[in-house]
Amino acid sequence: MTTAILDQARPYLLALGLTLLSGVGDAYGFVHASRIWRLDTVRWDELGRSAIGFGFGMSMQWLAIRYLQQVGVTVAEVQTVVWFAVTMIGIALLSRSFLEWAAADRIVAAVVVCGLGWLVVRTG
Repeated sequence: MTTAILDQARPYLLALGLTLLSGVGDAYGFVHASRIWRLDTVRWDELGRSAIGFGFGMSMQWLAIRYLQQVGVTVAEVQTVVWFAVTMIGIALLSRSFLEWAAADRIVAAVVVCGLGWLVVRTG
């Protein structure tokens, strides 16, 4: 019985896990990309970190799409909404700027994320 449940849950867990990894990888890429041109000169270390983050994020997204399609999420817009929400949250947490936001801004961010979740459920 437990094996059957795990077999059914497997594509959902993989779709979610890989999408989370994709968003975190891309968030890492975006955070470091914002630092590449500090002091008007190329920071090669930041460029490398950014490239690694984006490369990892895109690789995870390609894998996630396989499982997203298996669970019925076949529309690119919905796949992108999930990635976008995870990426935005990841950027806020990795850059640590989220901790400095006013309470009202945090509430708006939470409402936006809930709205994105609503769209995924309604259109997915």
